[in-house]
This record gives sequence, structure tokens and C-alpha cells, in this order.
Amino acid sequence: MPPLLGLIIASAGLGALVGLIRQWSDQVEKPANAVDFGGVRTHTLWAILGCLGAIASRDYAPFSLPTVLIAVAVHLIFLRRQESTGGTAPGSTTFAASLLTLFIGALVAWNQTQSAIVITALTMVLLGLKQPLHAWTRAFTEADIRATLQFVAVTGVVLPLVPNRNFGPLEAFNPYTTWMFVVLISGLGFAGYVAMRLLGARAGLLVTSLLGGLASSTAATLAFSRRSRQEPALSAHYAFAAVIACTVMLARITLVISLLNRQLALALLIPFACMTLPAAGYGGWLWRTRRSEFRQVEAPNVGNPLGLPTAIKFALLYALISFLVKAVTHAGWQAGLLPLSFASGLTDMDAISLTLANNLKTGAIPLSLATQAVIVAAVANSVLKAALAIGLGSPTLRRHVAVVLGLTALAGAIAIFIV
Repeated sequence: MPPLLGLIIASAGLGALVGLIRQWSDQVEKPANAVDFGGVRTHTLWAILGCLGAIASRDYAPFSLPTVLIAVAVHLIFLRRQESTGGTAPGSTTFAASLLTLFIGALVAWNQTQSAIVITALTMVLLGLKQPLHAWTRAFTEADIRATLQFVAVTGVVLPLVPNRNFGPLEAFNPYTTWMFVVLISGLGFAGYVAMRLLGARAGLLVTSLLGGLASSTAATLAFSRRSRQEPALSAHYAFAAVIACTVMLARITLVISLLNRQLALALLIPFACMTLPAAGYGGWLWRTRRSEFRQVEAPNVGNPLGLPTAIKFALLYALISFLVKAVTHAGWQAGLLPLSFASGLTDMDAISLTLANNLKTGAIPLSLATQAVIVAAVANSVLKAALAIGLGSPTLRRHVAVVLGLTALAGAIAIFIV
């Protein structure tokens, strides 16, 4: 990717985040006919404009950035003044888009055609998405904004502050690595949560279960199990959703591991595929026999799995497991990884999976043992989800989930001896 293109994309993303909060705040606090001084579109365009002005001032025209800043400031002052006299303020987006058009031409002249095309596309899309963006931000709740701010804090505030070196006994704790894994897991969960919020009630039970498994299979299992008690007649459908969410967790773990260690991810493909067979068979049977009823089932609300307390707990759990794994391997007691993985899987499968994938790089753990350990954690996690469903769900959901996840755990236990 060209350096300038990367700067433009980064500036657009940061500007969009600021504009998102700004627009949501305006729509919540101000009357419907209040003047909008800039939302998602305008701030994104301004961010791109500032980036281009800075680059132009550095390399081409020294007064470009000051000119941009003065122009935007004069524009905002003019809008404020016009609003106070009861006039109608012209659109900020129109003003920013006009200046951007000038810079697009300048980029072409400076042989930055690829970047000019990207800016043109972004500008056209943003100008055309006015109504969908406004409808989207009006649907935001306080919980959504809190989740967004917490995700920004997890990724953009904490990560740059933590040191990137090893601490503690056996040098098992690296704050930067630990928090990087927190960002990775939080990012996947937040993506699933945002997708569910965007789709809303239109998602349906199947899509909600898939996205719920991506966000948090534990939260999804809890939500579906509780709903089954409220609507016992639809218990089989909620059991289907819970099973699907728990099965998606296996795919999510494989994806996360593949980012760190491709060999381990490939070694897990066949065992995890075997573990998905009970859920696939159950889902196929239920879909074939009760397909028409799925339209009548309302998907429950799966809460946001992300939060600073959750991120901190995951970081502590990962640090603890990382230390225990290093202690076990340092002492030569590699067989102790299996009971450790089982215990970890009963609380969180991500931590042990990431730890094993990361430790494989050093060669301290053989690939076969690491594969068995991850499978053991998956078996324990399936047992945990089954226990949650049995404890919170209706009688029908208990039977269905217990049988399917029981077979899933059995398939994993068999796979341990054949990898």
C-alpha cells in the first residue's frame, strides 16, 4: 500500500470516529430541526482534508495547511453567525467536498492518481449515504456508545502505553503482547456485536446465532437459554441457536490461531471439523423439519461482550496461563498442559489457545501436544456451555443442547487420541 494512501485511510477512520460521536450527540440532545455543524461525513472529509493539507505544506505548497485551517474556521464562524440570526446554514459537507475536489485534482497533478481515486470514491459514497447514516446513528443507544468508547480505549489508549518487554519469573509476562491479544479478541467480539446491532430484528435467529458466536458464545448461550424459559414452545429453535453459537466458536478460535501460527490452525482443522458434525446434523434436521417456524422466532438481544472490566480480566487470565504454560514446559512436565488446558477451557478458551499458539514459535511445545491441548480446551468449553444451558434453559432446550454438545465433546475427546 502506498504511504500516502495509508495516511488517507487512517485519517478517514479517525475522523469518522469523532464524527460518529458528534452526530449521535447532536441527534440526541438537539431538536430535529437543529443545524448540523458536522457529523460522520463532514468529520471524515475534514480529516482527509487536513491530511492532504499537511502533506501539501510539507512537500509542495508551504501555505496549504494554514489555508485549509483558516478556511474551515471561517466557515464554522460564518455558520454560527448565520444560525444566530435565524438563517439557514449551508451544508458543511458541501463545503468540505468542494475543497476535497480541488485536492483530488492536485493529487492527480502530483502523480498520486491511485490516492485521488480513493478520495473520490470516499467522497461520493459519503455524499450518497446521508440518509442511511442518519438513520443508523439515530438507532444508537447509550450502551452502543459506551461499547464504542470502551473499544477505542482498549485499542487506542491502553495499547500504546504498555511496555513491550518481558517481566516476571521466567520472563513470562509481556504487557504489550498480552494487551495485543486483548485487542484481537475484543475486536472480533466488537465486530460481531456491531453486526448484530446493524441488522437488528431483521437478522433472524440463524444470523443472530452466527454473529453471537463470533461476539461471545457464552453470552449467546445465556441469552438463548433464558429466552427458552420465556417461550417454551420454541425451545428447540433456541437450542439450535445456542448450539450454532457454540460451534461458531470453534471457527473463531481457528481463525485467531491462524493469525499467530498457521501450522497449529491447520492441525486443528480436521479435529474441529469432526466436533462440528453433531451441530451440523442437528441443525440440518431441525431446519428441514421446522423451517417455516423459524420466521416466527424473535431473536433475543445478545448483550455487548466487550468492556474494560472484561478486557482486564482476560489480560490477567492470559498472563496467568502464559506463566503456567512456561512453568510447566520449563519444568519438563509437558503432560501437565492437558489438565491446564481443560481448566482454562472451563473459563475461557481464547487465553489458552493464544498462549499455545504463541509458545509454539519458541519450539518449547511440540505441535502434536499443542493441538491436543487446544482440543482439550474446546471439549471443556463445550461441557461448560452445556452446563449453562442445562442450568438456565427449558427442559426441551436442556435435552437438545446436552445431547448435541455432549456428542461434540465426545468427538473432541476421540480426536485427541488420533492427532
